[in-house]
Amino acid sequence: MKPYAKNPFSSLHLFLFAGLAGGLAEVAWVSLYGFVERASTFEVAREITATVIPAASHLAVAPALGILIHFTLSLLLATVFGVAIWAPRARRFGKIGIMASSVIALAAVWAVNFFLVLPAWNPAFVTLLPLGVTLVSKALFGISMGMVLSGGQLQWSAKTRRWQRLSLLLGRQSSESVRVVEAGIIGLAVGLCAK
Repeated sequence: MKPYAKNPFSSLHLFLFAGLAGGLAEVAWVSLYGFVERASTFEVAREITATVIPAASHLAVAPALGILIHFTLSLLLATVFGVAIWAPRARRFGKIGIMASSVIALAAVWAVNFFLVLPAWNPAFVTLLPLGVTLVSKALFGISMGMVLSGGQLQWSAKTRRWQRLSLLLGRQSSESVRVVEAGIIGLAVGLCAK
């Protein structure tokens, strides 16, 4: 019996869901912060666009483009994490290890972004939100991604001889992951309605 196995197609779906959950957690957190502090979440989205496509930052669709860029990078980040860290080491990590490695990886991404990349590419982005708020944002991404990945470990069923995702579709971890996605959607809606 193999407790973990490689099925790239199923893993890709899991990674994409993890990226969506992480991206939504960040949007919800920044939207909540923007609502409480009366800060412009549209400006954050516009600066995402300015960082990646500087020529498009003045367009009216720049905030929407920033959200699209954010989610594209979220999906890519979770997929890279899944392929590089989760897939080859999930058996040894266990659920707590997956959660911890997810948060640590996202904290490292935050440090590289806010201390190396963004000061060089778009210094204005670094000052939009307090560093603590942005660090919590990345930590929430890591927690959300870790919840999805720790609940979606592939397991072999001796009876059916098929790949099954046991707790992604059923069980406690799945319902927690769905709650994270729901909270992200609600946060996005609140953030958009508040402006």
